[in-house]
Amino acid sequence: MSTKEDIKEEEAQIQGEAVAKEETKDETNTETTEDTKVEVEVTPTPEELLQAEKDKYLRLFAEFENYKKRTTKERIELYRTAGQDIMVSILPVLDDFDRGLSEIKKAKDKELLKGMELINDKLLAALTQKGLEEVTAKAGDVFDGDLHEAITQIPAPSDDMKGKIIDVIEKGYKLGDKVIRYPKVVIGQ
Repeated sequence: MSTKEDIKEEEAQIQGEAVAKEETKDETNTETTEDTKVEVEVTPTPEELLQAEKDKYLRLFAEFENYKKRTTKERIELYRTAGQDIMVSILPVLDDFDRGLSEIKKAKDKELLKGMELINDKLLAALTQKGLEEVTAKAGDVFDGDLHEAITQIPAPSDDMKGKIIDVIEKGYKLGDKVIRYPKVVIGQ
């Protein structure tokens, strides 16, 4: 909708009202003449024109600000999802490292264990620097459906373990504030 169109509509409306008033005056008077027609041309004042242009400017400015916010949000989300894909693909490697470390701990070769722990620590440090965090879940914690994924339920070994985590099958991770993999747990029933 443009301001000029609005002004033209208002002019037409005012002219129509003026003609209607004039016709009612003519009908009430006993002496009417058909030849007399009054045309009233209303032009908007400079203040009205200025106000219309200010309104148009403010609307355009607000629309541009909304556009900037939306594109910034989309760009941030794009960076997050790109990093998320890479992190999700690396999670099985972290799981394999954990399994390997637990098996190497059983062996007597301490130098091999020390080397594997060093590599694992460097990998975790690099991923942590990029925003990856482990979602903590351990046996005895209360099960929370928003933070944990229940694989199965088993009879609780004791009454105090009902509704609590019995075992953690797979670690969970989050990237920033978003959980990218929920910890898989066994809960007591």
